Amino acid sequence: MWNVGASVLCAAALALVISRFLFFFVRVKGGSMENTLKNGDVLLVTRRGKYRRGEAVICRYPRRAVRTLEINALFTLTWHTLFVKRLVALPGDAVEIREGQLYVNDSPVPDPPAMGSPPRDYARRELRRNEYFVMGDNRRSSHDSRAHDVGPIAETMLQGHVKAVLWPLNRIRWVQ
Repeated sequence: MWNVGASVLCAAALALVISRFLFFFVRVKGGSMENTLKNGDVLLVTRRGKYRRGEAVICRYPRRAVRTLEINALFTLTWHTLFVKRLVALPGDAVEIREGQLYVNDSPVPDPPAMGSPPRDYARRELRRNEYFVMGDNRRSSHDSRAHDVGPIAETMLQGHVKAVLWPLNRIRWVQ
């Protein structure tokens, strides 16, 4: 009996370490990344490496805890809602949307494929140290850093790099 219990405990600890430090899986909910990612896609997300402008990332937003469990005054567990977005600007970058065109550091950024109608204007803002700006590829239907209740997010809110679609089988591919 001890061997089975110890094996289960070791397997659970290994899975926790892998998901916390190496990689994890996420299912897309919603259409904010259409046509790059579709509702129901299962993604492979890695935790290692430097964040780069233009990559798809998994993030959480400020004040968006799904559930909090306080075990005692010193220990609290919090589950966050995760979002998939495109990282469009890094700390020190200037970001702006003018006449529906996204500009980063005063240079136009090509629109993602089939992103929907042009996004509303966003006044030029220089990101401070530890501020990242994320947007959905479907700019018309994405709640992202443009929203007053989200804004630029901190690096601690970036949870990982989207690397691949693993499901459904007919959509398996690397993600740009």
